[in-house]
Formats: sequence, C-alpha cells, structure tokens
Amino acid sequence: MLEQDILAGLNSSQEQAVISKAKAILVLAGAGSGKTRVLIHRIAWLIEQNIAHEQNILAVTFTNKASHEMKQRASAILKVDLSQLWLGTFHGICHRMLRLHYENAGLKKNFQIIDSDDQLKIIKNIIMDLGFNPEFIEPKAVAHFINQAKDQALRPKDTKHRFSHRPDEFHDIYNRYQDHCDTAQVIDFGEIILRVYELLKNNDSIRDFYHKKFKHVLIDEFQDTNHIQYEWVKLISGREATTFVVGDDDQSIYAWRGAKSDNLMQFKKEYKEPELIKLEQNYRSSNIILQAANAIIS
Repeated sequence: MLEQDILAGLNSSQEQAVISKAKAILVLAGAGSGKTRVLIHRIAWLIEQNIAHEQNILAVTFTNKASHEMKQRASAILKVDLSQLWLGTFHGICHRMLRLHYENAGLKKNFQIIDSDDQLKIIKNIIMDLGFNPEFIEPKAVAHFINQAKDQALRPKDTKHRFSHRPDEFHDIYNRYQDHCDTAQVIDFGEIILRVYELLKNNDSIRDFYHKKFKHVLIDEFQDTNHIQYEWVKLISGREATTFVVGDDDQSIYAWRGAKSDNLMQFKKEYKEPELIKLEQNYRSSNIILQAANAIIS
C-alpha cells in the first residue's frame, strides 16, 4: 500500500489533517464534513508510513458503534487485523486500564460495574438507613449529584466546597454511597474514569508506562468531553505524544452530563497553539439545510 492510496479521495483540508506532523492538532469539523473519515485515514497513514505501530496509538470515540466502525474501516484500508490498536470509548478504555491495574487502583480482580438502576437502589437504601424522607431527598437527584461530582473529579470530601448550594444530606449520602461501593467492590460508570484519572495522576510508574506506550492520541467529538475526560486526555498524552482532537464548536450533545464545548478553546491555550485545521466542505447536507442550521446556531 502506498501513501497515495490512503490519501485518495480526501479533499485538501482532510489530507492536511491526515498527514499533519504537528505535535498538537485541532480539527474543527461540522456534521457531514468527513471527520470520521479523517480519523480513520489518520490511523491508517500513521501505521502505513511506519510513524507509529498500532499498539502505540490510542483513539477515543463516544460510542461503541463508532469505535467498531473505525477499527473495521482502518483494517480494511491496510488489509491487516488491527487487534493491538487501542480504540474505544472513554469508559471502555478506562475499564481496560482498571482490569490491568486493579490492585494499584484499590480494587480486587473480580470488581464489578454497576449500572444506573443498581446505583439508584443503593442510594435508596442509604436514604432509608439514614432516616431521610425520600420525598424530600429524591434518589434520582442524589444520583445526578454524585455523577456530576465524579465528572468533575470530586470525592465526597470535596463536594461541600464546590456544591455548597446542595443540602448537607446529599454530601452525607455520597460519602456513605462511596463507602458502600468500595466495600462491595463495585464501581459505577463515573467511577470508571475517575479511578483511572486518579491512578494516572498519583502513580508515576503507571503514568510513565502509558506515556512510553502511546505516541499518538486521537480524540473524536472533543466538544462533548467533560472536565474529567479532558484532564484524562492531558494525563494520558503527556508531553511526548502527538495529540489529535476533532470537534465541532457549534455542537455539543452531551451538555446534560457536563460536556464543555469550551474544552476546544482550552485545548488551543494549553497545547501551545496547535495546528488548526477546518473541515468546511459538507458531504451530507443540502445548502438549504445547512443555512437553516447555521441560522439557528448563530
């Protein structure tokens, strides 16, 4: 396979993104501009050009469907099985890391992941045990509070300062909830990322291990990252890795769970003026639809 085969069919902006050799790259791409294609061809190009081995590439998406599609299409381009490529969602990648480093993360090998229904049951039981009235201390509101705290990397001891407007009962329940989870060796979805974030932040040897391993870090839908995900990206990429992020500064579908489109602006500031590439050609929408969308956004 030749480089020209990988670049065939890309427009000039897409090609610029795929072959960029900058240390930090920010690709701004609206819906239908071919950003997924750019990520796939970027991975294929890095491997085909012997710039990176597949095991030295970390690519993060927001859905399992997108992860599967990207790996499948990159494998088809290169005609090889990319089994050693680390490609998945934030939760999927962090879960994999926790299984590898469970002892360092304060977990047992057989730790279990609980879903939102399990989380709610635990919270309801704690509310009853503490003698609180569930009509005034609503379990779903407490669950949202706990998840919001974890998305901001806040442990129970930290929440009163950040969420002083919340009733004291919320903080007490979070503390009791986390104690229960630690004893039962179960973790919720928010804990998956928080536990790995703390592991990378506090354990030099594990952080160095991943800095040596991942030479290229690629993040899709960067506008949908929340606080802890962005901090995780910074920890995992370190100073040596090339960091390649793709985002749409007009769109964030995960704002309800703390996503911050201003992470795009933070990236521009903190990564020392990354190469900025805009994908402005739309392959999906008609001009009328695009004009209507832009009018709504503006």
